[in-house]
Amino acid sequence: MQSRIFVSALALVGLFAISGIASSGDAAGPARRWAIVTFASPVQIGDQFLMGKYLIVHDDAKMAKGEACTSIYRFDPATGPREQVVAFHCVPAKREVCATAKLTIQDRGLDIPRLVEYQFAGDNEGHGVPAK
Repeated sequence: MQSRIFVSALALVGLFAISGIASSGDAAGPARRWAIVTFASPVQIGDQFLMGKYLIVHDDAKMAKGEACTSIYRFDPATGPREQVVAFHCVPAKREVCATAKLTIQDRGLDIPRLVEYQFAGDNEGHGVPAK
C-alpha cells in the first residue's frame, strides 16, 4: 500500500516537473514560421525589387547553423509557393509581441522603399533584413 502511494506521488511530481519545463523559458515557438504578405507597391529586399504576394519563411535550425535563415518565395493563392526570390541571414532583435505580421519599410525619398525588418504574429522577435 505504501509503495502504491509513493509511486503515485512520484508520478504526480514528475507530471508537475514536465509541465513546468514545457511552460517555462523563452521558447520563441516553432522552428519554422511563415507569413503571406502583399507588397502593394515595389519594395527592395537585398538586391531584388518585389511587388505582389510573397511567402516569408524563417527557419531557426538554419539560423543556428549560420545559414540563410529567411527565404522569400513568390506566392500564388491558387497553387501556393513558387520559386525562391531572396534568401538571407536575418538580424534578430527582441520586440513586443504583435497581433499580426508586421513589416517595417524604410522610405528613402525618391528611391524605392526598403524592407528593414519583419515580425511574425504572436512572436516576440523581429528579424532585421541586411541592406545587401
